[in-house]
Amino acid sequence: MWHDRQGSSFDCPFSARLGAFALALVVAASILCPKTFQGQNSASAKPIADLPPGEMQAKATIACTECHEARIILQQRLSKAAWTKEVDKMTKWGALVDPKDRDALIDYLSANFGPDKPPYEAPRSTTKASTHESGAK
Repeated sequence: MWHDRQGSSFDCPFSARLGAFALALVVAASILCPKTFQGQNSASAKPIADLPPGEMQAKATIACTECHEARIILQQRLSKAAWTKEVDKMTKWGALVDPKDRDALIDYLSANFGPDKPPYEAPRSTTKASTHESGAK
C-alpha cells in the first residue's frame, strides 16, 4: 500500500509487476547458473586442479566453471565439431568467452576431451570403498 500526501492509501500496480519481474529474474538465473546460488562445495570443486594444463586452462576454468563443476567437462568426449557447438551454445547462455579466445578454447577442449581419449574415471572416496568392501550398508 502506498500513501499520498493527504493520507489516502492506494495500491501501486507498478511495484507489484516490478516485484514479480525481479522474482522471475532470480528464478531464471538460479536455473541457468545454479552454482552461483547454491555456493561452491570446496571439497568437490577443484576447477583448475582438475582441468589439464595448457595455454587455455585458466580461460576454460573461467568460462566453464562459473556454472559447472570441472567434472562436467572432464566427463565429456566430444569431437571438435561438437565442442564448437557446445562452446557457441554456452556463450549464448552467458559463458565468459572472449571472441578472440573462442577457437583456442575449442582446440583446448577438443585436444583434452575428444572422443579418442579414454573414458573419465571419477575419483573414488576411500570411505565409500572401504564401507562397500566390508559389506556394511
